[in-house]
Amino acid sequence: MTSINNKIVKKAYKRLLQMHFESNVGHIGGNLSVLSVALLIFHEFLKNENKCIFSKGHAAGALYIALWSVGKINEDQLKTFHKDKTLLAGHPPNHGFKDIPFATGSLGHGLSLSAGIALAFKLKNKKSRVFCITSDGEWQEGSTWEAFIFACHQKLKQLTILVDHNNLQGFGSTEEIASMSPLWKKIKGFDAEIEIINGHDIDLIRNSLNKPQEKIKIIFLKTIKGYGVSFMENKMESHYLPLSNEQYNQAINEIEKS
Repeated sequence: MTSINNKIVKKAYKRLLQMHFESNVGHIGGNLSVLSVALLIFHEFLKNENKCIFSKGHAAGALYIALWSVGKINEDQLKTFHKDKTLLAGHPPNHGFKDIPFATGSLGHGLSLSAGIALAFKLKNKKSRVFCITSDGEWQEGSTWEAFIFACHQKLKQLTILVDHNNLQGFGSTEEIASMSPLWKKIKGFDAEIEIINGHDIDLIRNSLNKPQEKIKIIFLKTIKGYGVSFMENKMESHYLPLSNEQYNQAINEIEKS
């Protein structure tokens, strides 16, 4: 496993943009908001049977690029993204990669799966950890709350939940669609550790993940949808629209200069 640095992060951001551009696929904004934490976890925290569940399955591009960054997916595979018969579909697949334990993307399922793994680790007296990356929008799903209640009740200290709190979802802001913002105020009554940090500051995220954990932990990552690309930042449209040639060149230049 290699420690992450700015060179690795910049290379990954550019490769993600290239992959989406070449496949003429959208869903870029939510990938950019979660890519940094995905890279950190796959580079530095997936050891000792630790697992990462990408509940935010529509950010599959960030998951694939994180796996590519650690050598688990190759260039030829990335070129098949969203193509016929690909393993790299718009949502994570249920086969083909041992580092993708479940198909996700039907929002609200990932936390239940993660809680089940964490319970298995607890019953087997394993110290392995489970990292579950969720969107903020999927906390509008009842199944997410059921899983969270279960995890708190079972005192699953092996489980760390990371919420990509970018305040936007498919049809507008989370506040407009079904307001629970900010989510951390709704969580305070549960038996869980809570942290609220800048979701693009890798050092802050690393420090949070390295702290001793005595109970289930939920880290709210305050992020920007479309992070790093000026015309995408905080734009709901970045949830859907692919890049034109001009936009792609501008986006690459902005990442290169950042």
